[in-house]
Amino acid sequence: MTGRPVLGRSSPTRARVLRFTPAAGDRDEPRPVRAPGTTGVTVRDGVAIPYAVYGSGPTTILLLPTWSLVPSRFWKAQVPYLARYFRVITFDGRGSGAAGRPSGASAYTDEQYAADAADVLDATGTDRAVIVGYSCGAAWAVHLAVGHPDRVAALVAIAPSCGLDVAAPERERYAWDGQLDTTQGWAKYNKEYWLGGGYDDYVDFFARRMFTEPHATKQIEDVVAWAHQIDPQTLADTTAGRLGLEGATRIRLDPLCERVRCPVLVVHGVQDALRPAAIGIRLADLTGGDLVLVEGGGHGLPARDPVRTNLLIKEFAMDATTARAAPPAPSTTDRPDPRWSPNPRRRTWTRAQRRPRRALYLSSPIGLGHARRDLAVAQQLRLHHPDLEIDWLTQHPVTRVLGDAGERVHPASAWLANESAHIEDESADHDLHAFQAIRRMDEVLVNNFMVFADVVREENYDLVIGDEAWDVDYFLHENPELKRFSFAWMTDFVGWVPMPDGGAAEEALTADYNAEMIEQRARYRRVRDRSIFVGNPDDVVDLTFGPGLPGIREWTEANFDFAGYVTGFVPPTDAERAALRRGLGLGADDRLCVVTVGGSGVGTALLHRVLDAVPAARRAVDGLHVLVVTGPRIDPDDLPRRRGVTYRGYVPDLYRHLGACDLAVVQGGLTTSMELAAAGRPFLYVPLRHHFEQNVHVRHRLERYRAGRCVEYEEACDPDALAAAIAAEIGRASTALPVETAGAARAAAMLAELL
Repeated sequence: MTGRPVLGRSSPTRARVLRFTPAAGDRDEPRPVRAPGTTGVTVRDGVAIPYAVYGSGPTTILLLPTWSLVPSRFWKAQVPYLARYFRVITFDGRGSGAAGRPSGASAYTDEQYAADAADVLDATGTDRAVIVGYSCGAAWAVHLAVGHPDRVAALVAIAPSCGLDVAAPERERYAWDGQLDTTQGWAKYNKEYWLGGGYDDYVDFFARRMFTEPHATKQIEDVVAWAHQIDPQTLADTTAGRLGLEGATRIRLDPLCERVRCPVLVVHGVQDALRPAAIGIRLADLTGGDLVLVEGGGHGLPARDPVRTNLLIKEFAMDATTARAAPPAPSTTDRPDPRWSPNPRRRTWTRAQRRPRRALYLSSPIGLGHARRDLAVAQQLRLHHPDLEIDWLTQHPVTRVLGDAGERVHPASAWLANESAHIEDESADHDLHAFQAIRRMDEVLVNNFMVFADVVREENYDLVIGDEAWDVDYFLHENPELKRFSFAWMTDFVGWVPMPDGGAAEEALTADYNAEMIEQRARYRRVRDRSIFVGNPDDVVDLTFGPGLPGIREWTEANFDFAGYVTGFVPPTDAERAALRRGLGLGADDRLCVVTVGGSGVGTALLHRVLDAVPAARRAVDGLHVLVVTGPRIDPDDLPRRRGVTYRGYVPDLYRHLGACDLAVVQGGLTTSMELAAAGRPFLYVPLRHHFEQNVHVRHRLERYRAGRCVEYEEACDPDALAAAIAAEIGRASTALPVETAGAARAAAMLAELL
């Protein structure tokens, strides 16, 4: 990498003003995508420094801590990706996360952090590493590279912020340790204000200045939450140490930069509102390093632009550590030339006309409904192109369905972080705040997009089909230069919708997410070659995306093609239904109630409620038999036993059992509900609380089809009330509208045009 390329962001747009408080961090952090292989604690000068080691390989990357306002979890979008290529080490810096919190400014000088980093290298048996420093960490990386040149193979500085002699008049007009007569703007960056009750206000101000890009609500929330893991006095001590106040000594960074002898990459956002890009330019000039300026980027690049950050770190680390030694050349320093070419590689390139026709199918793993409809679409697509090779990039439980169908699951699927597990972690007692759960899935989505990006970079695909592959659709719009294929997007709902008890804050957040999607599509329509709605225009809710935004149905009709519903099966005939009932041992007068909660594993609570109601239901309904299907992620043996109940786990042809039942009790998921509607069976559906899709989008569609009866979970918790509902609905003649059966063929015809 040479010169000073400038990267631009994709969505010039207005920023929305949203307020965040410490309450944003009340819930535990989601489980990390990748667990460390090794953890430990090293103690230096009485200060405990916890570290973690991920992955393996000949090259180690050390991700330094940043300012004490955030812990090493700040690197959550980088660790899983980099650890597939390198050995990666992180550690909480003194004064943050789980590290010790010594008192006094002298404990927090740049030299202290650099010495801690060297100690972590010792503790992890690391002779040499690529050092990545972000914000204040960039200064510590320079100290480490100068103090231990033999241990630093290369240095990456992202948004460097500290130590260099670059003026910042907006900040410097206020003395950090002075008595001020205002608390506006950068006057909030003041020790007395922090210690005197203004800490929360400062944190909110800092987090917003950290992310100048629009639609950065989740990143702001993270910083606000992390900042409340430390106290104002600790932050004051770390600041005084960095500034050389209160007994601490500050060493100027400029002379040290000129002594750096390893390859250097500097990345800085042009719209950085905490530290100007002039600092990054100055660091690159002093070290002779490469410079990447991110036009439109703010200070928090690793969090707000994780894909580009990950690729820059990986490519630079590989180039810097695999380069051959430069030949002798006139030079005034002993610094190796970072532009020297890497060792030669041998590869095969196939001419385009000789390549087989290939598609990569991304099927959402949250439930099993996507798998059935995607298989149906794939089978129809092969009728148009019999030579088509289809690879599937997806996860359990979808992989189980695909395996039974003889489909090829791409080996890289093993690298995907499990979305179903995250959803299960976010749910409790039939309550799943789906919008917030997806927001909190940011680490998972970054990881899974990076897997996808690696796959399509290394292999040639003519078409990528994403059935609610949110990660791929979002990050392709954020990084449109990565698109090398036709891309088709499929979904059965459009629009984030706030729940009533979320109040104004949730209304603002959902509107902000909707606005970002609308702006992405307006700016980069070429990213999607086809947008397919699985349904019809009337299936789209007649609501708005938010204040000042268009109507959801109006916008969807203008931006999508409609395939009609895709059932993925043909409803059983009367003869097939009768044969299946005989196979289950049912007599002519017996009644069958099928209870199923989908494939994501969040339905355990509902299964318990139905089983509680079984005794009363059997008293009310003569000849009642109950078949409980738990799905692939719930163990039937974990459920209480009830007389008259048969328990099954994963049933690959569940639609046949649903078509043969006299009543079904299900969650509010779209696929199972529409399978019952297509089969003309009565059913009760119990939407997950706070699940906007089930409570708004799915319910709207079922009411349009006149299918099923909605039961609120509170009613389902009363065994007698649920038993009465079962007795009232079982065997009721269906009044549902007919469900179309040609949706898969229509969707496949739309996709076939892209091949």
